[in-house]
Amino acid sequence: MINLSNLQPAPGSTHARKRLGRGTSSGQGKTAGKGQKGQNSRAGGGVRVGFEGGQMPISRRLPKRGFCNVFAKNIAIVNVSDLDRFEADSVVDIVALRSARLVRGNVDGVKILGNGEISKSLKVIVDAVSASAREKIEKAGGSIEVCGG
Repeated sequence: MINLSNLQPAPGSTHARKRLGRGTSSGQGKTAGKGQKGQNSRAGGGVRVGFEGGQMPISRRLPKRGFCNVFAKNIAIVNVSDLDRFEADSVVDIVALRSARLVRGNVDGVKILGNGEISKSLKVIVDAVSASAREKIEKAGGSIEVCGG
């Protein structure tokens, strides 16, 4: 029977630490497996990441293109036609949109766009809405509340 007092790793899954520099008879004595002299035999030896022996590194040989705006907001887009799947007179917010798998991943906000038609009255609570989407939702008897960005 397995309990906390007799737990142990699977056979062969763990290995003893290699004890370096413990005398010549250990097999890893004297130079401790680092060979004779040279850059890599010394403390702090070795080259930096990306160093190619003095050749122009690939990060400098390849052209740089584009721009990545670190302040950009990731806004999820939902069309009016996608809202037709909700029950009439229900509240549609980001939680409802996530449960309906219309919004996925890490987003900073949700915007409703006016592509398609809607036939149900819904209360929509989102971060942004286009003019055509607002018109279609209100024409169907629904309401829009814009909160946030």
